[in-house]
This record gives sequence, structure tokens and C-alpha cells, in this order.
Amino acid sequence: MNDATPPNRCRIVLIAPPGVPAERIGAAFEGGDVASLILPENDMDEASFQAFAEQIVPAAQAAGIAVIIAGDTRIAGRVQADGIHVEAGKTELAETIERFQAKMMVGTGGAKTRDDALELGELRPDYIFFGRFGYDNKPEPHPRNLSLGQWWADVIQIPCIVMAGSDI
Repeated sequence: MNDATPPNRCRIVLIAPPGVPAERIGAAFEGGDVASLILPENDMDEASFQAFAEQIVPAAQAAGIAVIIAGDTRIAGRVQADGIHVEAGKTELAETIERFQAKMMVGTGGAKTRDDALELGELRPDYIFFGRFGYDNKPEPHPRNLSLGQWWADVIQIPCIVMAGSDI
């Protein structure tokens, strides 16, 4: 970021869908101002997921895109990802933040209400995610995600990611 870049601009966060080859994900990097790429396991076994991440992480990082591994701290470390995404309760999230936040970003999701979001936010993750991987895949964003994201952005300093719909 430089002096000409507004600090609170919206940026794109890509989420790798199931079954899409690494080359197609790499092509999506050209789609706009991409800040981050989240790689969920998408029902892959550990070895397949790690091999998939090993293909994508260097290319994304070379393009200036931070890569966040969802759900597996070991693979995040092995592939030198920029962060990890944790969908867990407060206790597990607190332990993950304490253990990893000095080394990489730690983000979280799973909040369905304002109270849920505030409880998770008290732990100071690097971001909070509103939506669900693999479920919020209709053309339009889920109204709850939009509502929570708008409210969060208006009152909380921790950045948020809102799962959009599949229609650009």
C-alpha cells in the first residue's frame, strides 16, 4: 500500500472451489484486485491437499496474493502459507491464535449472529469470515452474510471477509 491507496478499500478474496485444477485457480489471479486466496481442503486427503497447495502457494505469492490454508495448520506450515483459517469454538481459536499468530495470519469464521461474531472478535483474529465454504454458492450473496459484514465493518476494526455469490 502507498499514500495513493485508500486504506479501507474492498479487495477480492478468492476461495478455491472443489475439483478445480491449480492452473484455473492461477488464471483467476488476473480477475481484479485479489488480496488473498483461501484454500479449503474440499474433501481431499492430507497428501492430495498438500500437493495441491504446493502447486498454488508459490504462484499466488509471486502474484502478491496471500494464501490462507483452511483447517490444517501443519500443511499451512509445510507449504509456507501466509495464514490459516480456523472454523472452531473460542477455546480452539484462542489456542491457534496464541500458537500461530506471531508466524502467520489467523482468521476465523462460523459466526451466524452478531453475538457469535463479537465473541470470536474478542480473541483478536486477523479477520472474521461471514459465510460458509461450499454452501453459500448461489448467484447472489446470502442476506445474512451481507448484513453481518456491513454491521461488522461499521463498528469493528478487525477486517472482515463476506462470502459473495457466484454471480460477478
